Amino acid sequence: MRLGVIADDFTGGTDIASFLVKGGMQTIQTNGIPVSEERYEADAIVVSLKSRSCITDQAIEDSLTALTWLKQQGCTHFYFKYCSTFDSTAQGNIGPVTDALLEELDQSFTLLCPSLPVNGRTVHYGNLFVKGIPLNESGMQDHPVTPMIDANLLRLMDNQAEGRTGLIDYQTVDKGVDAVKDAILGLKKEGYRYAVIDAFYESHLATIAAASDKLVLMTGGSGLGFHLAQLYTGQRENIESAAQLNPVKGAVVLSGSCSKATNEQVKVYRDLAPSLEIDIDRCMQDQSYPACVSEWVMTQQDLPLAPLVSATVSPEALLNIQQKYGAKQASDQIESFFSKLTHILKELGVNTFIVAGGETSGVVTQQLDVAGLRISHEITAGVPWVVPTEGCFNITLKSGNFGNANFFADAQEFLNV
Repeated sequence: MRLGVIADDFTGGTDIASFLVKGGMQTIQTNGIPVSEERYEADAIVVSLKSRSCITDQAIEDSLTALTWLKQQGCTHFYFKYCSTFDSTAQGNIGPVTDALLEELDQSFTLLCPSLPVNGRTVHYGNLFVKGIPLNESGMQDHPVTPMIDANLLRLMDNQAEGRTGLIDYQTVDKGVDAVKDAILGLKKEGYRYAVIDAFYESHLATIAAASDKLVLMTGGSGLGFHLAQLYTGQRENIESAAQLNPVKGAVVLSGSCSKATNEQVKVYRDLAPSLEIDIDRCMQDQSYPACVSEWVMTQQDLPLAPLVSATVSPEALLNIQQKYGAKQASDQIESFFSKLTHILKELGVNTFIVAGGETSGVVTQQLDVAGLRISHEITAGVPWVVPTEGCFNITLKSGNFGNANFFADAQEFLNV
């Protein structure tokens, strides 16, 4: 089998790619949909889109284009990768994209499996928990783009998708592969188009992977990736050693996420390294501001740890910014700032980027003009260093809620300074 993955953002792409490599699959990750007809030699190909929070019609179009390209690459099975916290608005884009992929593949059913137990994302009776806390109480209710105000995945999916969503509970999963397969057949006969499946142990994910071998399309978080890789490769050993990182010529930490985890990481790192908090007023009004910040970054390059440029703020401060400028306008301007800053730093010779936040990761990788990525050393579960298939950059793209409090410093222990 050759697996094609459609990831709805860049951090999600590197997340699942790292699990596939760990599970034994040679994996290539692309930055967007490649325009060349070159055939990639790999067991799995991950196409990273920027479709999580864009207009739904655009998310569908991009996902279907990615699917067509993956088919041309010889992929026979497909995985729609979204965040383990099911990030989406009331309108989508998870439901509409899943519907479009099912229709294009002429399939009538798929599973929803966002569980990532190693990072505390679990599903119990169809409700999503983050380290034991219901999703809508975990801090995700304050997400600036996709606030999650309901933990029940069945309701979330039914509200944004065309079909009906069933449940396969953990008691069924505990009974083993045949029980899950019987449950899938039963739900299909009853007219369900999707099923949320409970999982809070790695053994649950292994069972789900084995039970889904006949499904052409699967959807979920990265946790299932390792077990699908083990299934498809016959549980062979990891056959791809970590890609070699490039010598560091200049480094920077860019944090655009306002998640609870990233707030803690920024707080810890400020005590270890030089840091600069973005001036939102200047970001919104001063076109020269990225150049000014780049000058500051370059003056900090001789220190043990890379300088931090941060737009990470508390939920209260974020609310004030959104009320003053508008949520979309503020988000767009901050993305534009990071995009321009990345471009300037690249021109100045910086080649190592530690990035927090899915939207920020998207604009950074676009500015670096990275076409394909190989997986290097894993910093923490789901967050590896990556290097371009062409070029001399070192990049790590961290989803906002991933990593321990010392993540930014831990990441730099792998670098060849």
